[in-house]
Amino acid sequence: MNKLLLKLFVKDYEKVNDSTVRSKYGTLAGIVGIISNIILGSVKVICGILVASSAIISDGVNNTLDAVNSIITLIGFKLSSKEADSDHPFGHQRIEYITGLIVSFIILIVGLSFAKESVVGIIDLIKGNPQELVIENKFAVIVLLVLSILVKFWQSSFYKFMGKSIDSQALIANSEDSKNDTITTFATLISTVLYILTNGNLNIDSIAGLVVAVFIILSSIGLIKDTVDPLLGVEPSEELKDYICKKVLSYEGVLGIHDLVIHSYGPNMNYVTIHVEVSREVDVMISHDMIDNIEADFRKNDHMDVTIHLDPVDNNNPEIIKLKDVIRKILDDIDPVLNFHDLRIVSGVTHTNVLFDILSPYGFKLKPKELKETVSKKIKEYKDNYFCVIQVDEQYNRITH
Repeated sequence: MNKLLLKLFVKDYEKVNDSTVRSKYGTLAGIVGIISNIILGSVKVICGILVASSAIISDGVNNTLDAVNSIITLIGFKLSSKEADSDHPFGHQRIEYITGLIVSFIILIVGLSFAKESVVGIIDLIKGNPQELVIENKFAVIVLLVLSILVKFWQSSFYKFMGKSIDSQALIANSEDSKNDTITTFATLISTVLYILTNGNLNIDSIAGLVVAVFIILSSIGLIKDTVDPLLGVEPSEELKDYICKKVLSYEGVLGIHDLVIHSYGPNMNYVTIHVEVSREVDVMISHDMIDNIEADFRKNDHMDVTIHLDPVDNNNPEIIKLKDVIRKILDDIDPVLNFHDLRIVSGVTHTNVLFDILSPYGFKLKPKELKETVSKKIKEYKDNYFCVIQVDEQYNRITH
């Protein structure tokens, strides 16, 4: 059914990297959520009044309020699809993360509200004054609760399918909200059935409600973290890094790459910088033309803004080849996790400058200054007239190939 809805309402639905298609996904998800929640909530409120069930009326009001989350999501996708402007030169796609954050906080508030009501109910239960459930039409109550579970379960799977398809944290938050409603209603169904079967002697409604409330609160905290992380900046996926590296290295004339840095300004809105090593013996205009082609390839086929720094290297110099092995052994002796790149030799009358960068992970046992001093000392032991100029890079998105 999910694929059918996409085929009917989203043109070119398979082009999930296209911003227009992505916006249509969000619009479809928002409209489906608004319509299904309003219909389900209205039916519950009307039936709850007819069968005199306060539980169904409350659940119906909650479903109607869920439509607000869908409206927030819909607005978020509309705003995030706006073109870049002078105030926001990198676009507005991060609004989608803010939308997900708002929905996550709403889920947290709902969870805390359920927890408060459940604790009050448990206290009354301990005091021997449990809250009585008003159920005049048992069959209608059970049917409506089962119907709600089925609809909410489908909503959760629909939002999850849409969210995974376009990597949308906002839709995944809506999926979690619907899943929480499914669990809440299922707990209500179990406690209601037990209440009916025991003629009102077993009332676990408040206990079940507290368990569900704790689940919702923990779920919302996880969602808040998942939506805050991309706003702060997170490590790009291994798939994205591998794709960029393999594509760049596939070009004839590229000898190596390093210092890959990926800045994300929203889903599928990545700005990339990378250093590409080329032979110093090749005409710089030829290498520059190749770099232009790589950048154009990413813009056209991946909707990705890539800026490449050209690094001419001398891989035929016997001394550089030998020095690479020396440095590799020195770093391996310190810690195999260390890597290096951009090795150059500048010869002088009295000494030779050896310039290169070391890639060091976060929290490494040696501080940058200590690491440079240790490596410099070892290289001087190899050749006394070598003077090292070392730059220690932080390993955030940086990789070396």
